[in-house]
Amino acid sequence: MNMDMSPPSMTPSDHSMKDNMAMHMNLFWGKDVIILFAGWPGTSLGMYVLALCFVFLLALSVEFFSFSMVVKPGTNPVAGGLTQAAVYALRTALAYLIMLSVMSLNIGIFLVAVAGHTVGFFLVKCRALSMASRSGPDGPTTSACIPKV
Repeated sequence: MNMDMSPPSMTPSDHSMKDNMAMHMNLFWGKDVIILFAGWPGTSLGMYVLALCFVFLLALSVEFFSFSMVVKPGTNPVAGGLTQAAVYALRTALAYLIMLSVMSLNIGIFLVAVAGHTVGFFLVKCRALSMASRSGPDGPTTSACIPKV
């Protein structure tokens, strides 16, 4: 009966795999990161840029869904409630994907997530302000158009 408790020896290929899968414990710069899925974006600069764009669009979408008016006045309350619940579920799922992306601790991912939220908030606010400025006596009031933050 073999009672050897020493760790198994590692080959050079095991070392390289372990080094690539090391989890960062602090913020870092670099394109070699894993975001959301194993092996994505990999070590390719192009895939890293695509991942940055993806996270930016996710953050932009969260802001859009946060302030969008999906239910029109006069809608059936049950249908309106279900629609709002579905949009809320989608927004929450996207927000969690952004949070998991930022947990990669990559500074580039963090910056594009913040930039996406900022640009999305700006676009939604501009749209709300332009709608409020166009409304006349019969149109929506300013307080109905501008989302409260």
